[in-house]
Amino acid sequence: MIYQNPIIRGYYPDPSVCKANGKYYLVTSSSHYFPGVPLFQSEDLINWEQIGYCLTKKSQLPLNNADSSGGIFAPTIRFNNGRFYMVTTNTTIGKNFYVYTDDIYSEWSDPIIVNQGGIDPSLYFENSKTYFMSNGEDNHGKSAILQCEIDINTGEILTDAKAIWGGTGGRYLESPHLYKINDYYYLTAAEGGTEYGHMVTYARGKNIYGPFTPYDNNPVLTNRNLGGYIVQGVGHAELIEDYNGNWWLFHLGFRQIGRWLTYHHLGREVFLMPVTFDDNGWFSVGENGTTTQIVETDLISKDITQNLKKIYSFENTDWKKDWQFIREFNDNNYEFGNNSIKIKSNSYTLDDNKTIPSFIGIRQKEFDFDLSVNIKVYNGEAGVTLYMDEDHHYDLIIEKLNNSYNVALILNIGDIKHTVKQMYVGKSDVILRIKANALNYEFYCDNIFMGKAQTRYLSKEVAGGFTGVLIGLFAQRGEQFSEFTDFLLNYDIKQIGGDGYYDV
Repeated sequence: MIYQNPIIRGYYPDPSVCKANGKYYLVTSSSHYFPGVPLFQSEDLINWEQIGYCLTKKSQLPLNNADSSGGIFAPTIRFNNGRFYMVTTNTTIGKNFYVYTDDIYSEWSDPIIVNQGGIDPSLYFENSKTYFMSNGEDNHGKSAILQCEIDINTGEILTDAKAIWGGTGGRYLESPHLYKINDYYYLTAAEGGTEYGHMVTYARGKNIYGPFTPYDNNPVLTNRNLGGYIVQGVGHAELIEDYNGNWWLFHLGFRQIGRWLTYHHLGREVFLMPVTFDDNGWFSVGENGTTTQIVETDLISKDITQNLKKIYSFENTDWKKDWQFIREFNDNNYEFGNNSIKIKSNSYTLDDNKTIPSFIGIRQKEFDFDLSVNIKVYNGEAGVTLYMDEDHHYDLIIEKLNNSYNVALILNIGDIKHTVKQMYVGKSDVILRIKANALNYEFYCDNIFMGKAQTRYLSKEVAGGFTGVLIGLFAQRGEQFSEFTDFLLNYDIKQIGGDGYYDV
């Protein structure tokens, strides 16, 4: 078959995968958004359905005063003896922890803390023992993967943490995962930083604590030398064997906005590449160690078709699965309907740091889209936002000032807050619309052009952080509910050229 990367599109970084009961399950990071750790399932590795979140309660996910891009980093999902485990780091409280469930479609347990430092924790099960690993430093202060044995029932550390591998010399050694394949333990990791120098490396050994011998052709996967190629920053990988005995590598990557424009605003996404083992048991990945956007493989049946969803509305999305809130959900501020949502202002705005504004967002998944939503405001202001963080967001709003209604386009770029256009509309409800391509957003009110803004100023390269743009609905500076209806988000999924960039 032929499939197109990324297979999960938009801000879903740090994928981890396991298999159980004839299906595959995948989790990703969620940073400072609530609920935490999106959870997906698939039957064919290509088409993924979000079935919920692992962290749905405040007791599982304390995000008070979390910085933007703080919160939850790099989860790992595992299945052992009929139970699912998800281990991750909450950087806001500085703790590694795991939760578990015996029913993947139900709630997960309260957190169990593991008092080993570092980030990107992972679990490995063997012979009734549980091994916990994360990144850290060895006795000489050099970057290393640390591993210890824990009691999986309590999180208690049973052995001292041992540095088992120091990587290949790239910066920011992270994302360790351990696998037993035939006679060897394989240890994968990420190096180079989750940016344009990102890469996947690995080593193997006969003992679970090493020594580990690195692969001669490391990095086994990287796009760092592919200038002018849309897919960049590939790394942070998870190795998995499918039910037919084929091996695959799930990993993150991002799409830059143009062939020579090194900005990305959709966030880090989920990519999939086939894996090949040689006669000596070493594996290679992808096309000469790189990730491509179009993958042709005979490892998946030609009868399987990749289904890329193009239209999102209130009716065909699930409030509990597709949408997220900033840091916390306060049910007093939202009323959900089948084709509507009402949002009530609280004391915070989108500009406030470490707070909980009245906001609900869905990830921007493609460069090109056409969005429309009907908004009715009773007091204060409400609107649609393209939200990267509190300092970088574009807002199209309707506001009530005394007995007058105005629509405004406001661009927030760092310390610069600029009102592009403001106009009197004389009514409380309007249709707000955004048209987008890779380079620009265009804004309209009742088909009146309000202005445009470049996408690059909402990119990670400008804003920093580790997230991507969310398309958000919000209300602020008021005391009553604002009503949103007829939400329609229509994506245009571009075709990919053979030279690795989009046809235009």
